[in-house]
Amino acid sequence: MRHAAISLFVLAALGGPMAHAVELELPAGGGSFALRVASLAAIRYQSTVRQQYDFSCGSAAVATLLSYHYGFPADEQHVFADMYAHGDQAKIRREGFSLLDMKRYLAQHGFTADGYELPLAKLVQARYPAIVLVSDHGYQHFVVVKGVADGRVLLGDPAVGTRAMSEAAFDAIWRNRLLFVIHGWRGTARFNAVADWRAAPRAPLADAFDSRGLADVTLPKNGPGNF
Repeated sequence: MRHAAISLFVLAALGGPMAHAVELELPAGGGSFALRVASLAAIRYQSTVRQQYDFSCGSAAVATLLSYHYGFPADEQHVFADMYAHGDQAKIRREGFSLLDMKRYLAQHGFTADGYELPLAKLVQARYPAIVLVSDHGYQHFVVVKGVADGRVLLGDPAVGTRAMSEAAFDAIWRNRLLFVIHGWRGTARFNAVADWRAAPRAPLADAFDSRGLADVTLPKNGPGNF
């Protein structure tokens, strides 16, 4: 059964984006059973919105924050269109969205959000998800901090889905030290959810996938915006 479990994990990690059934045969006389599995790629986008354009990581990050952390379903294309219509379109085409674009969009929908120059530990204490700007392999990119636990940071990355990295690795790519968070919210935000962490298991093969950066993703160098 150990070999069957390993094979099943490989199928889930390397398979296509759709969930599918796998039939496993037990030793002689044991019969067989079907087990429905999903690829690691599909699991990674269960609570992270995939960006549709090279420069839309900002709108996808906002859609992820609202849809999966505040229970406010938001379509990435709608967020994109709204922020683009109300923003500096020439600058957006050149650099992508800024935190100011996100702040304006959220305010239009009843959310108060601001950027704070605070350590990651403060985010953990408050149990708030946050949008942060990271610089990975020379590309500046917005991601959502979905949780922090056991020395690892869980990110909702619009380019590659939910992924985790060590706090040290995250600290190295988190350049401006700004935590962009929704505050004054009367409800409870989703943070460190067990279901979200399932997309980034501690396993040798998963670690190999988690270690991929953004070298294969073409993104413009967009700035953190102003407040």
